[in-house]
Amino acid sequence: MQLVLYTTQYCQLCEEAENFIYRQLEGHHYQLKLVDISDSDELMARYAIRIPVLGFELDSAAELDWPFDANQLLGFIKNLGED
Repeated sequence: MQLVLYTTQYCQLCEEAENFIYRQLEGHHYQLKLVDISDSDELMARYAIRIPVLGFELDSAAELDWPFDANQLLGFIKNLGED
């Protein structure tokens, strides 16, 4: 499963979210791809004030905004039908 974390450099909340995701999903089959929104004007317009945002690479409509807890994270993945 390919999860996407929209982030940017020097974002403390993004680092917190990344670490949290890795801890919560340890032992699950997934890959976390970090996407730096500063590399794209479109992503900057969409996520500039929202990051970090967790998404699913195959479904651009599936997103989970930070902050989220373990139950919300696992529910998000379960709703994707991937876990």
